This record gives sequence, structure tokens and C-alpha cells, in this order.
Amino acid sequence: MAQFDTIRTAAGARAAQIDEGLRAHMNKVYGTMSVGMLITALAAWAIAGLAVTSDPTNAVAQIGADRYLTSLGGALFMSPLKWVVIFSPLAFLLFGWGALLRRGSAAAVQLGFFVFAAVMGVSMSSVFMIYTPYSIAQTFIVTSIAFAGLSLFGYTTKRNLSGMGTFLMMGVIGLLVAMVINIFLQSPAMMFAISAIGVLVFAGLTAFYTQDIKNTYVAHATHGDQEWLDKAAIDGALSLYISFLNMFQFLLMFMGQQE
Repeated sequence: MAQFDTIRTAAGARAAQIDEGLRAHMNKVYGTMSVGMLITALAAWAIAGLAVTSDPTNAVAQIGADRYLTSLGGALFMSPLKWVVIFSPLAFLLFGWGALLRRGSAAAVQLGFFVFAAVMGVSMSSVFMIYTPYSIAQTFIVTSIAFAGLSLFGYTTKRNLSGMGTFLMMGVIGLLVAMVINIFLQSPAMMFAISAIGVLVFAGLTAFYTQDIKNTYVAHATHGDQEWLDKAAIDGALSLYISFLNMFQFLLMFMGQQE
């Protein structure tokens, strides 16, 4: 009986240690994600400020009433460089992130994430050029509330969401293909459908990724590889960051008021 009590006490202490570690791990995930979001917002705001001017002197194009593109804006959004701006974040995710996770240290992975967030900010700078500040702030608040609820659901639900992962990733691939096609078609109806489906897909991915981050930590917490866990936290932060940004952009297409 004493031996049984000892085993039960040890198991309880181990479970409590894992719970405490999980809370710290999730705090790191959300904290890293939040810093990345801040970097993206600042980069987007700064580039938009440099790309647009109210002074027509030396402007390269007019984009609205008393709003003109500077030479930087023309280079970023009217030259072939715009394709680099649009597709470089996707290229990094497809070809660079996995290699960085495998070979880099936790510090290098974190730096890579923050650099990616800055590049994403450049890519998203057109948001500050197209939509009013009120629309951006309103959509950000709505996205934040939705994200918090979905992430909380993913963290607390007892339902296994792993079956959703493959289906949702197929949805992401379909969205990417449709968005590339619509760059050339410029169909408002197709863009509306993409936006609606995109909100649903990334809402589901928010819950799925949160549960996956939690389960991954619990499965590896006893291995003692802190370096691996640190990199897993940053990888999880990137997943949630991408889900948040995509929900924000797709919702902005519904709710946003253009300049």
C-alpha cells in the first residue's frame, strides 16, 4: 500500500510538473506570436507611410484623392518587384522554414520568425494603403476576439481535432491556387467566395493548431530536450500567427472600407 501511495504521489507530481510546463510553453507560443504580429504591423505601417504621399511632386502614380505613390511605392507595387513582395513569404515557408527548424538553434529559429514577420509586414503594407485606419482597427479587434475563442476551444476541447488537419490543409492549397488564378481573372465573385472559405478554413486551423501545440508538448515534455521544445514553441507561434493574419485579411475583405 505504501508503495502504491508512493507511485501515485510521483505520478501526481509529474502531472503537475507537466501542467506547469505546458502553461509556460503556451505563454511562450502566444508571446512569440504577439511580438511577430507587432513587428508585422510596424513594418506594414512604416512601408505604407514611405510608399504613399500627398505631395504630387516626383510622384510616380496617383492612387486616390491627394494620394500618390512615391518612387518606393512604384517599385514595390508597380514593377516586377511586386511579385517578390507577394510571394517571398510563401517561398520562405515552403523552402526555408523546415530547414531552419532542423538545423538551426532555438535562437536562430526565433530570429528567422521575426525576420519573416518583418517581410510579411512589407507584403501586407498595401492594407494600410487601401483600407481606412478605422476599418483596419475594427477588423483587428473582431479577428482578435474570434481568434481567442477558437484557440481557447482548441486548448480545452476533449474532441480530437487531428482529423481536421488534412482536410483543412487541402483547403489552404485550394485557396492558394484560386488566389493565384484570380490575380489574373480579377473576379469579384471569385474573390468573395475565396474570402468566405478562407475565414472558415483558418478559423478551423486556429483550433487545430492550438490543440496540436498542446498535444505535442505533452507528448515530449518528459524527454528533457528543452532546445527541441523551444523550437516547437516558435513553430507553433508561426502556425497561429499565419492563421490570425489570414483570418484578418479575409475578414477585412468583408468588413473593410477602402480609402
